[in-house]
Amino acid sequence: MTSYKVLDVNDDLPIRTKGAVHSGKVRSVYWLTDEDSARLINEKGYQVPKGTELAIMVISDRISAFDCIWQGENGLNGVPGKGIALNSVASHWFKLFDKAGLAGNHIVDIPHPYVWIVRKASTVKVEAIARQYITGSMWRDYAKGTRNFCGIDLPEGLTANQKLDDVLITPSTKGIITGVAEIPEVDDVNITRENITNNLSVFNFKSEDDVAKYEQLLVEGFKLISDELAQLDQIFVDTKFEFGYVEDIDGSDKLIYIDEVGTPDSSRIWDGPAYRDGKIVENSKEGFRQLLIYNVPDSDVLLNKDRMGEREQLAKDYTLPESVMLEVSDTYVGIASKIVGEKITIPSDPRGEVIAILDSEYGLIKHS
Repeated sequence: MTSYKVLDVNDDLPIRTKGAVHSGKVRSVYWLTDEDSARLINEKGYQVPKGTELAIMVISDRISAFDCIWQGENGLNGVPGKGIALNSVASHWFKLFDKAGLAGNHIVDIPHPYVWIVRKASTVKVEAIARQYITGSMWRDYAKGTRNFCGIDLPEGLTANQKLDDVLITPSTKGIITGVAEIPEVDDVNITRENITNNLSVFNFKSEDDVAKYEQLLVEGFKLISDELAQLDQIFVDTKFEFGYVEDIDGSDKLIYIDEVGTPDSSRIWDGPAYRDGKIVENSKEGFRQLLIYNVPDSDVLLNKDRMGEREQLAKDYTLPESVMLEVSDTYVGIASKIVGEKITIPSDPRGEVIAILDSEYGLIKHS
């Protein structure tokens, strides 16, 4: 049996909540009772308006790719240290964003490396994607003859993995958008800036100025991370940010960064020396996607959206070798340690630690 403990199930912690736990692919969100939110704002001095709803957001070590969750052998149903690596990296970038005077974010406290306390935000329904290189699905479409991406025309003659002259903003929908003729009713479909500005309320934007604001925050955030990674001789290839509105202390609405930024899950990061050598070495989830493609019996199941049923069955039945899960762990923990400037240590009992801290320091654990 493996000696590693991963936090693979993160939606059954005995946290006192208001309503059901929301469980996503990687994070689970526990909305606190109004009493607990008010108590913590008061006790901890959080700089948010009174009456703000707070949630405990617990990250897991599960790994998803191709819209499925994957398991390893010997019950290793996650990647050791992955959750802590993602949280550490995102928190690091958020701190630098604050220092640089960019928008704030939804985190009000970090009780444990696997846990954020976040404030409720009204989510903008746009996956804000920025690209500095032509690769992945964009390259595949370009190679087939597509030249217009999200309303932006690309020139002829580009080559795979080439750096683009400018950072491209290629948004897609977050969730399913209904009632807009030109937007198919499926999740994660490419859209143009015009789609957004013509349907502000559908995408939950308050004004056209805020569309320009999210683009500015996306490009500024991208540049900051890119410059920092360049100092580590790593290349920031592309990324996805998310935005939302919160009420500021003075009562005004404020557009902020939410979810995570600049992590190996939400971004592609390439090794600089290898790229200059003409090779691509992925320091992000893309490496795991490639491992899957080479490990599963029929890679078309992963790449063909028409075979989603088969893909879901494959993910349920298939266990990856422990060596693959540990290789992915090395990638995540390695790049995170580089970025934050100190070695990421993997807790021996993440679940036990999280419950203990939320009990002793925050008074949020139910005792039956």
